[in-house]
Amino acid sequence: MADITAAMVKDLREKSGAGMMDCKKALNETAGDMDAAMDWLRTKGLAAAAKKSSRTAAEGLVGVATSGTRGAAVEVNSETDFVAKNDQFQQFVREVTEIALASGDDIEALKGQAMPSGKTVEETLTNNVATIGENQSLRRSKRLEVSKGAVVSYVHNAQAPGMGKIGVLVALESEASDEVLQSLGKQLAMHIAAAFPKALNEADLDEAEIERERAIATEKAAESGKPADIIAKMVEGGIAKYRKEHALVSQLFVMDGKTKISDVVAKAGKDAGATIVLKDYVRFQLGEGIEKEASDFAAEVAAASGVPQAKPAA
Repeated sequence: MADITAAMVKDLREKSGAGMMDCKKALNETAGDMDAAMDWLRTKGLAAAAKKSSRTAAEGLVGVATSGTRGAAVEVNSETDFVAKNDQFQQFVREVTEIALASGDDIEALKGQAMPSGKTVEETLTNNVATIGENQSLRRSKRLEVSKGAVVSYVHNAQAPGMGKIGVLVALESEASDEVLQSLGKQLAMHIAAAFPKALNEADLDEAEIERERAIATEKAAESGKPADIIAKMVEGGIAKYRKEHALVSQLFVMDGKTKISDVVAKAGKDAGATIVLKDYVRFQLGEGIEKEASDFAAEVAAASGVPQAKPAA
């Protein structure tokens, strides 16, 4: 048997897109011949993932899972919305979310975790790409935990239990009853899904983004022709408004449009007879930040079928 090195396995893995163990097996089966190993993977359907890896994956599912004081959210992408309805894909999202809940949210570490099947997350994902026939990716994951209290989840546009287009986690630290925390957490999570806060507190907002807003506000204010001191006050007023509108605790509750989120939490704690602290939150919206290529679906179908598409009338 040829001496198969880690470098050889890595090289084949990068060329084929197949899983590490599959690459090692292919090299063993072909006595270390790289070209023959690639052919072996292709005959097994395991190299198909490589051809699909460059296609944009902006659909898929966000999965959420909770267990008492812990919660995890995971986004797994695919190329089309059809895959989100696939049982194999949904099972993968469900299992990966549970693994993140138990082991943590570092993506690279998560990829190396074992699935119930015995294969790693990354190996299973590669196999799914080959069998389902679309590029897929484990994009991001986040876990929240409190020392006491609860982490509450909410899914908007649910495709299946615990997964959908928008997944939210709310971490509440308190000695209040679970019933109180679940009720409050659900309301806050629904607000977060709708209001899209950019940070928990005003101090946590991205300063680079604040400066961009400041530059825009300054340019607009300058057009008013007012004195410099008035312009400065206008700019700072605009920035203060921006901070309040984008920090969760200072947003107005969508349920009534007038109560600040911090006051909603404080009142819930007072009514429950126990302080409630909104420690953190997660809001994952499917595909946010991914540049999706525009495509003509009819043209794609025609191209795949070999039937020429009729030209529009002049």
